[in-house]
Amino acid sequence: MRLAGRIWRDGRTWLAEVPMLDAMTQGRTRTEAFRMVADLVTTMAGKTGFEARVYPGRKDQFELGTPDAAALVAIMLRRQREKHGLSLSEVARRLGARSKTAYARYEQGRSAPTIEKLFELLAAVAPREDFVLKESPRGPYQAA
Repeated sequence: MRLAGRIWRDGRTWLAEVPMLDAMTQGRTRTEAFRMVADLVTTMAGKTGFEARVYPGRKDQFELGTPDAAALVAIMLRRQREKHGLSLSEVARRLGARSKTAYARYEQGRSAPTIEKLFELLAAVAPREDFVLKESPRGPYQAA
């Protein structure tokens, strides 16, 4: 699974952002900014063996990916829920669940949702936002 990111120069610093994760970091060079964003997401996962990779794209675009889709979705759901100031109970209520456990298993990375379920979960945590999912060309590139 991969998420879209954006990188740009701001004075003497390179900024790297992954909007779906509400995450941004910086580096002195473009390569360092890529390393920093991969490290940031790896740290967010807090899971042994999890590794985020950066796939540079054209101009100011890149993708952040990992083979562990459940862990990446977990980070995304938690960050979006926190960004919108919601508790687990509030999200569960929006989903029509009796218990917060049903939603929490996705946010903890214990279950990977289908695409349809992912849209349902995102609509519950960020109802006023549109999320665009697209196919990604697989590339051989990754930040060192």
